[in-house]
Amino acid sequence: MVDNRYATALVIGSVLSLLATVYLSVAMGTHHWYQYHSQPASNYSDLQKKFEGEDVNEGNYSDALFRLNGTLGLWWRCILVPKHLKEPDLIVTKCQAFTLPQQWETKYNSPGNIKSGEDLLRTYLWKCQFLLPLVSVGLVFLAALIGVCACLCRSITPTLFVGLLHLLAGLCSLATVCCFLTGMHLLHKISQLPEGMDYSPSWSLFLALVSSPLQIMAAALFIWAARSQRQHYTRMTAYRVA
Repeated sequence: MVDNRYATALVIGSVLSLLATVYLSVAMGTHHWYQYHSQPASNYSDLQKKFEGEDVNEGNYSDALFRLNGTLGLWWRCILVPKHLKEPDLIVTKCQAFTLPQQWETKYNSPGNIKSGEDLLRTYLWKCQFLLPLVSVGLVFLAALIGVCACLCRSITPTLFVGLLHLLAGLCSLATVCCFLTGMHLLHKISQLPEGMDYSPSWSLFLALVSSPLQIMAAALFIWAARSQRQHYTRMTAYRVA
């Protein structure tokens, strides 16, 4: 039997977990982690050709992002270009997904230049920002499966493990944001940025950032419920024995 306080904690924790998963999933699937604002480029057609394609290197698509008011996400990159040459004022968004080989490609000290040598830090940061959110979502789904089994067995004991899984998921979400921001900072340091360009984090990144404390709060509720219920059960058992 679960006390009302513990049941309330479990319900609130489940809601927080659901919200965090939705926020993180939306953030992963959108391209508004980072946005750029710059003066209109005259050679946008050449930049667009360098931007599109599955084998384009980091230097080419980064230059297009900088000069064509691009937005960047974990899986997508987008630029703003005129729809037709005859209608330069009609702007549309062109998006390109990162392929799996691009997610695992080596980063170089000069973006796109193989001869400049491998940049190990940026390489591992890029791979981590791709893997960590998937790990986070996977941990939450594993925790949900364990929670369903615990409900079927009418036991609150596995809730402690559910809380620990949510704690790890929250840390993975936070690490994703940190890896992304650090990688972008390093990219900007070694790139030739256009004059007058402005850049800033966007709403997808903030969604991922919000999901981390939600997962950690859910973890705290699950762990508290499990430990408190166990202590209550121990005291009741001791009382009955006495």
